[in-house]
Amino acid sequence: MSIPRNWRTRQQRYSLKAEVCNDCGKTIFPPRDVCPHCAGQKQSWTNLSGQGQVYSYTTMFSAPAAFEEYTPYTMALVKLAEGPMITAQLTDVDAEKVFIGMPVEMVTRKLSQEGNEGQILYGYKFRPTLQPAA
Repeated sequence: MSIPRNWRTRQQRYSLKAEVCNDCGKTIFPPRDVCPHCAGQKQSWTNLSGQGQVYSYTTMFSAPAAFEEYTPYTMALVKLAEGPMITAQLTDVDAEKVFIGMPVEMVTRKLSQEGNEGQILYGYKFRPTLQPAA
């Protein structure tokens, strides 16, 4: 990822900033110029809670370039509490323990590094929601 793109997408990768369409009220993530639900062109910024559920998942055994060190890893389609579904890597959980409907929360983690001394890219991943001790 180029340095300019890294800075442009920083808010949505670190804090799950999204938009809400002023016409239909639907949450839009990632942010877009036009609402995919009603084609409205005016949106307002909002922060997403980072809470969601695993909608679907798969374990990656053969990874694309720059992700080989993480194999095997689990990718999930996460349905956020506010409505949008996003694809993200799951962390802090064994692949055998993942299930559809599992409550998850967003955390910021290392995504990749460009070369041995290159730029380190951080972004969102999801982990199982931590349950308070009884």
